[in-house]
Amino acid sequence: MTRILLATTAALALSACATVPQSSPATSAAATSAAPVTVRIVGLNDFHGNLEPQPRPLVVTTPDGQERSLPAGGAAYLASAVNALRAQDEYSLVISAGDLISASPLASSLFLDEPTIGAMNRIGLDFNAVGNHEFDRGADELRRIADGGCAVHTLRTPCAVEPDFAGADFGFLAANVATADGGTLFPAYAIRRFGSGADEIAIAVIGLTLEGTPSLVSPGGVAGLTFRDEAETINALIPAIEAEGADAIIVSIHQGLVNSEGFDDGNCGALSGDLRGILDRLDPRVDLVLSGHTHNAYVCDYAKVDPARPFWVTSAGSRGTMLTDIALSIDAANGTAHVTDAHNIVVQNADGDGRDAALPAFAADAGIAAYVARYVDAARSASERVVGRLSGALDTRMLGLVIADAQLAATRDSGAEIAFMNAGGVRAPITPGADGAVTFGDIYTSQPFGNTLVTKTFTGAQLLAILEQQFRGDRAELLSVSQGFTYGFDRAAPEGRRVVDPMLNGRAIDPDAAYRVTMNSFLAGGGDGFTTFEAGRDTVIGPVDVDALERWIGAADAAMPVRERVRDLTRR
Repeated sequence: MTRILLATTAALALSACATVPQSSPATSAAATSAAPVTVRIVGLNDFHGNLEPQPRPLVVTTPDGQERSLPAGGAAYLASAVNALRAQDEYSLVISAGDLISASPLASSLFLDEPTIGAMNRIGLDFNAVGNHEFDRGADELRRIADGGCAVHTLRTPCAVEPDFAGADFGFLAANVATADGGTLFPAYAIRRFGSGADEIAIAVIGLTLEGTPSLVSPGGVAGLTFRDEAETINALIPAIEAEGADAIIVSIHQGLVNSEGFDDGNCGALSGDLRGILDRLDPRVDLVLSGHTHNAYVCDYAKVDPARPFWVTSAGSRGTMLTDIALSIDAANGTAHVTDAHNIVVQNADGDGRDAALPAFAADAGIAAYVARYVDAARSASERVVGRLSGALDTRMLGLVIADAQLAATRDSGAEIAFMNAGGVRAPITPGADGAVTFGDIYTSQPFGNTLVTKTFTGAQLLAILEQQFRGDRAELLSVSQGFTYGFDRAAPEGRRVVDPMLNGRAIDPDAAYRVTMNSFLAGGGDGFTTFEAGRDTVIGPVDVDALERWIGAADAAMPVRERVRDLTRR
């Protein structure tokens, strides 16, 4: 990282503390010549409403194999970093590849992520491609957060801090999210023009989410929407975009790669993941792909993988801890464009403990820091309220068991005998204070979605089908199960026979018997691909998930969970 980033340190340091404009630079004066023009592209993804600096250092491994822990993130520092990167060239665009909002810390999530929109307005974000988490609260609420206003679409009241919440100054893009009338939820693409006359250059930005979004969010929130194939959607748009005179095409897609090497080494050899299949079908007229979803950080000249597709693909990690700094050269005379340089830059806090003096560091933008503080203060009374005490820390796996236990306890009066919790719904571990105290902020950060609990009756056969669905595809994380329910599994066994000896309170599950089962509303709608949860009968809607967890932790007899509920019996 030192070798790669020091070349830009001087330029960044000169502008790191500059005032950030309140909106993107307007289309500016004509270029002075017809020579190729560099447009600075600043990429980010998976911000998830992380308005404050990360509570834990960002651990990165540099190209020389050294591991470093750096203070990073926070909207105020991100603003200065964006401003510094934009200052390198006359023209620039700041583009997000989705999951800008939701699954957020309390200071943003408690207020329906309105402060994240406000912060990004002030930072000067130009476009955000919708991600799967943009749909967590449903399409109607997503439209509100983009357009502004105080219409109520959730259990929380909007506009609690800003009564005149006006929505986003930047564009939301959703090329592959089709509505019932044949249009798209948001525009499929946008074209930004710089300069004038013969020197004008035009950049098209296509934004889209992963086709599998409906399996990752509550089905009711995306009812009436169709999520189309990513590569087909992009390729179909290119002729119209070229007809509008675009000199460069950028794709901002909320789908990603898995990188097992350095975050900025430019090595494409270790990349895998669902985005690969999309890239391999992509029209080679695309010049740059900004990606996300996997929370991995990478920069890759894809021509090293496929010479027929000479575009770059990048991702800036997550939570505002990095930005991707990209130089896009455009030759307006012949309409060609190509990336000449791309690096991931750590948003290192200039006033953070443990900072590395060899790397760029960014001061907090005072205006945005004050804006964020306004929401942090508003959330403090809720955040600092102690809800109970624990005898030790809970990692996300143990916390999943605790949540299952809490949800079972909260729905006993609905006849619940078993409760399930999905791994993706546990967003953060819980580390109690020195006296074991756990605050509402702790539990809200771990469960920020506001799902309600749903109890249904399933046959034993349906229950076994749910368990078997855990082993389809490449799913890595299993459902967490409540105390008293146990089983083993053998991944090597034939499909349909992978679940071994499922038992409830020591008695074997009877395929013909009826069982009352609790899950959150996300799973109840078939989320995460667990379609059998949609079945069942005698549905009872219970409390909100975070309230159930609060009651469990506050109970005097709350116990730490036992891990041995599920046994891995896979033949090696």
